[in-house]
Amino acid sequence: MPNKQPSLETIAIHLFENPKPFGAVRPPLYDTTTFSFKDIQSLNDAIGSGNTHPFYTRYGSNPGILATEKKLAKLDHADDALLFSAGMAALSALFIAHGKNGILCIGEVYGGTHTLLAQQLTSLGISSHFMQYDQIPELISQSCIKYGLVFFETPANPTLNIIDISTITSWAHQQGMLVAVDNTFASPINQQPIKLGVDLCVQSATKYLGGHSDLTAGVITGNKPVLDIIRPWRTSLGQICSPATAHLLDRSLATLPLRVACHNDNAMAIASWLESHPQVIRVNYPGLPNFPDHAIAKKQMTGFGGMLSFEIKGNGKDTIQFINNLNLFSRAPSLGGVESLVSQPSKTSHRHLTFEEKKKKRIQDNLIRLSIGLENHQDLLDDLELAFNL
Repeated sequence: MPNKQPSLETIAIHLFENPKPFGAVRPPLYDTTTFSFKDIQSLNDAIGSGNTHPFYTRYGSNPGILATEKKLAKLDHADDALLFSAGMAALSALFIAHGKNGILCIGEVYGGTHTLLAQQLTSLGISSHFMQYDQIPELISQSCIKYGLVFFETPANPTLNIIDISTITSWAHQQGMLVAVDNTFASPINQQPIKLGVDLCVQSATKYLGGHSDLTAGVITGNKPVLDIIRPWRTSLGQICSPATAHLLDRSLATLPLRVACHNDNAMAIASWLESHPQVIRVNYPGLPNFPDHAIAKKQMTGFGGMLSFEIKGNGKDTIQFINNLNLFSRAPSLGGVESLVSQPSKTSHRHLTFEEKKKKRIQDNLIRLSIGLENHQDLLDDLELAFNL
């Protein structure tokens, strides 16, 4: 399709490679650590090619990995992509490569990300400053703050707060700072941070990109010069995903648009139902008109995702009882799979935060996070209603 940018649905299926090996309609799995060459000069040229020719899988120079990266870059409207063994591997390499001049973290983030920034990276001399979500208006009125990297999640885990990507990116670029956004909750189907001006887009491919709870991977997309600074860290730290994982991920991407559409519809139905339930205090879902950030979400998202959280009336003990009453929702961490999951963020993803930090971020014991799967949404509603009534 030389004259027209194909749709996301088409990109998710096709690699646009010619000729296809043996005419295969799906890419083969190159499950090999290294590649041989006809002569030593060819090997030397491949090693010096900047990963454009396969030679050694640990460097990411494996045909299957390269092809999947190409597809992920196209889905994000980016120049290039780097696959990693996990989302946290991607974030670690990103922060080490671009965080030496300080990292400004805005709003709520995944608990593992917070721990990495607040505790582990400090031992490497990389400092992080955390700014609360409600401090954003104060932030963008300032022009003297200088960090190397601005980082945030939107939608945020687990509050689903939405940050205006264009506004923060424009402000940060005026200060000469790079911007990276964790787009895991949205996926490229619901949100395109690169098109909104960010430099780097990070996702845990374990979640919606993989979508079947059977692989662990991470990805960063962006402009090649910025990614090339991260690439050697991935190589030296041994963070590349396996060829088999890349192959499985490519399989999953083919159905990503269909899956995300169903996640969106199911989550919207359940969020609307929860919002009117007498035992629910608050529902956090960007698609609800009453959600505080709905206008921003509507501006920058094409769908509102499969993640939601809500506060129930009662204490931590009541919350645990409610969760234990559920049958269709598996009590498990992670998210983005075909099955629905439930967790208590204060005791799982954000357990390392202090009581005061949790209170400030509205991540208390009565907060429940749901990853809405692809089941019939009425069956899920019936399960929730039963749990409330037991």
